[in-house]
Amino acid sequence: MTIQQLRYVVALDTHKHFVKAAESCFVAQPTLTLQVKKLEKQLDFLIFDRSVTPLQTTPLGGIFVLKARQILREIEQLEELINTEKNEVQGTYRIGIIPSIAPYLLPLFVKSFLAKFPEVKLIIKERQSEQIIEDINHNLLDIGILSTPIEEARIREIPLYYEPFGVYANASSTLLQKKTIAEEDLTTKDLWLLEEGHCFRNQTLRICGKSIEDEANRNLSFEGGSIETLKKMVQDMGGYTLVPQLAIHPSEDTPFIRSFQAPEPAREVSLITHQSFAKETILTELRRAILKDIPKAFKKNSRFITVDWR
Repeated sequence: MTIQQLRYVVALDTHKHFVKAAESCFVAQPTLTLQVKKLEKQLDFLIFDRSVTPLQTTPLGGIFVLKARQILREIEQLEELINTEKNEVQGTYRIGIIPSIAPYLLPLFVKSFLAKFPEVKLIIKERQSEQIIEDINHNLLDIGILSTPIEEARIREIPLYYEPFGVYANASSTLLQKKTIAEEDLTTKDLWLLEEGHCFRNQTLRICGKSIEDEANRNLSFEGGSIETLKKMVQDMGGYTLVPQLAIHPSEDTPFIRSFQAPEPAREVSLITHQSFAKETILTELRRAILKDIPKAFKKNSRFITVDWR
C-alpha cells in the first residue's frame, strides 16, 4: 500500500469517474485504474462497486476511503511542518463560503488580499453550511466562512464579527411606521424566506417564529436562493424579509430598512477549519484582511444576541 495509491482512491471517490480522477492526479487513466486494482487485490476486498453509475464505494470501501482521507490530511500537515517556508503566505487554499455572505463579504477583501499575497491562490466555492462542514471533514475544503457556532468536535471556529439583522419591508408595510422593531412585532405572515438548507433561513425563523403559519392563505409560495431576490419579491409583492447588515445598499434600501431594538439579533460569522489544519499564518492574514473593512460596530459582541441556526 502506497501513499500514491491512497491519493488515487480518494480522487476516484471524489470524482466518481476514472478519467476525471486520473486527470485530477495528472496521470493516465490506465495507470490509476491499475494501481487501484492492485490495492484492492492486496486488501482482498473491492473498494469500489463498478456495476453502478456513478461509481460508488462498497460498504467496507467507504470506511477505507474515510480513513485514507484522514491519513492524507495528516501527511499534508506533516509536510507543512517540515517545509522551510511554512511561515510564508503562499500556496493554494480551498475556501467554502455560504451564499448569504459571499456576495457582500468577498468584494471587501479578496482583491486586496491577493494583491498583497501574490503567491496565494484561492479556490472559492459557494456552498451551504452543512456541505462546507462535510467537505472540511473530508478534506475537500481547507477553510470555511459561515455562521457559527456549529459545535463540531473536529472543527475549529475562529470568530470574525457579529453582523446584525435588519427588517426589509415593502413601502406599504406598517413595520416601516416604527423607528425600531421588536421581535414580537414580527409574525411569519407575509414573510419571505430563503429556500431550505440555508442557515440564514433557520435564523430568520428563530427570530420571526418557528413555522410558516399563514402559508395556506397565500396564493403564491416562493422561497428564494438569494437575499437580493427576496428583496425584489418584497418590493413587487409586499410583505417583508430579514437581511444581514452587509446586504443593505444605503442608496437604495434605507427607506425600506428598520433596525431591531437593542440588543439586536445578529449572526456570528467565523472562519472554520479542521482541527488538524496547520497553516496558521494564512488564517491570521485572512482574518486581518476581512476585519480591515468590516464596520467597527460589528466587532462588539456585547451589543448583540447571537442567533443560532442549528
